[in-house]
Amino acid sequence: MLLALDTATNTASVALYDQSADLLLAEQTWQARRRQTEETIPVIQEMLARLEIGTQQIDALAVTTGPGSFTGVRIAISVVKGIALGLDQTPAIIGLPALCVTAGPFFAPAQSTGATICAFLQAGRGRYNWAFFPPGSELYRPGADEHGFGKIDAFQAGLTAQPQPLWLVGETTAEVRDSVADLPHTTLLDGVSGLRRAGMLARLGALHLAAGHADGLDSLEPLYLREP
Repeated sequence: MLLALDTATNTASVALYDQSADLLLAEQTWQARRRQTEETIPVIQEMLARLEIGTQQIDALAVTTGPGSFTGVRIAISVVKGIALGLDQTPAIIGLPALCVTAGPFFAPAQSTGATICAFLQAGRGRYNWAFFPPGSELYRPGADEHGFGKIDAFQAGLTAQPQPLWLVGETTAEVRDSVADLPHTTLLDGVSGLRRAGMLARLGALHLAAGHADGLDSLEPLYLREP
């Protein structure tokens, strides 16, 4: 049983995933704002109780490592480490950048069209984080140096430099819509596309673990694009 946690930004999400059946058993996603510390563990406990799953049945953990808020990123990583240390058997652990989860729902359709995905999130004070996922990126984990960080002019310049076609997915703002209006090779997939869900994190985590990409408790660290 794989437990997935994401508290990197104001949107928090928890999911339980049966790896052997390739089946999402439960997921809860909510606007935690700054309440991740108080709300995440009770959500996990309620989910386990509802499904009648014991903690010791958890044999894998997936977590977003960032970018995101300094506190938010560390909360999920700390919870994952605490759960891992409390289990009788050390679980398999995988940490994935938050933007992998944002891009995740679009990997398959982008592959069929040859589109590059640009996943992005708001980083506060008019800044954005973004990363590019070319076709076939389902197991790609971009590092800090493979993320972009800056205001809208830097973001727009990064989009302009990318090959065609380009799908833009994430936490859309009016500023982003205006900046891509004159970029004919860029398609903004608006609506709920920016909502990260732990169910997708769980699925991607299971794929990475099956490919042998497990992390250790010591190597699992936040991904920050600037100093705290």
